[in-house]
Amino acid sequence: MFSNLKRISTLMLLASAASPVLAAPAPVSDLNSSNSSLSSSVSGGSTVERLERLIQNSNLVQARMQQQIDSMSQEISDLRGQIEKNNYDMQQMVTRQRELFVEVDKLREQVNSQPAQVAADSGNSDASDAGTYSTNATEQEAYQNAVDLILKKRDYNGAIAAFQQFQKDYPDSSFTPNSHYWLGQLYYAKKQDKEAVKSFAAVLTYANSNKRPDALVKLGDIAQRNNNAAQAKKYYQQVIDEYPNSSSANLAKEQLK
Repeated sequence: MFSNLKRISTLMLLASAASPVLAAPAPVSDLNSSNSSLSSSVSGGSTVERLERLIQNSNLVQARMQQQIDSMSQEISDLRGQIEKNNYDMQQMVTRQRELFVEVDKLREQVNSQPAQVAADSGNSDASDAGTYSTNATEQEAYQNAVDLILKKRDYNGAIAAFQQFQKDYPDSSFTPNSHYWLGQLYYAKKQDKEAVKSFAAVLTYANSNKRPDALVKLGDIAQRNNNAAQAKKYYQQVIDEYPNSSSANLAKEQLK
C-alpha cells in the first residue's frame, strides 16, 4: 500500500511538471502580425493604384470639359461677330433705302413738273446741250415707264436698265440729261459710286440742263463720302459760283460749313 501511494505521488509530480510545457500557447501573435503586415502592404498598394487611376480619369474628364468650354466660347464669339455684322449690314441697307426714298420724292417732283421743264429746255437750249425734244409718244412712254419703275414698282434695278436702254434708243432726247441724272441718283443710293460719278459727270456736259447744279452737289457728296475733302470742296464751290441763287447752292454752303 505504501508502495502504491509512492507511485501515485511520483506520477502526480511528473504530471504537474509537464503541464506548464503542454499549456504554453504557440506564438500566434507573431504569426498574425506577419500576416497582417503582408495583407496591409498588398491592400495599401491596390488603394494607391486606384487613387492614381481616379485622379488620371478626373484629369482627363476636366481636360475634355475644358476643350468643350473653349469650343463653345469660340462658337459664341463667332456668332456674336456674325450678329454684329448682320446688324451693321441691316443698318447700311436701311440707310441706303432711306436715301433712295428721298431721291424718289425728288424724282416725283421732277416728273410732276416735267412738261414745263421740257418746254423751257427746248426754248433755251442748243441742240448740242439739251438735245432735240420730240413729241414722239413712244419716246415719252419709254421715259415714263422708266420713271414708273421707281415711283410705282420700286424696281430700282429695273429702272437702271430702263434708263440705260432709253439713252441707247433716244440719244438726242431732251430727257437725256435727266435720265443721266436719275441714273446717278439710283447708283448713288446703291453705293455704286463709280457709276454714279459717270452719270452725274454726263449731266455736266449739258450746260443748260436744270439738273446740272444738283449733279455738281452730288459729285461733291460722293467725293466727301470717299474722304476726298479737297475734291468735294471744289464741286461745292463750283455750284455756289455758277448758281449762287439756287437751292443747290444753299446745299453746297451747308456742306462747306
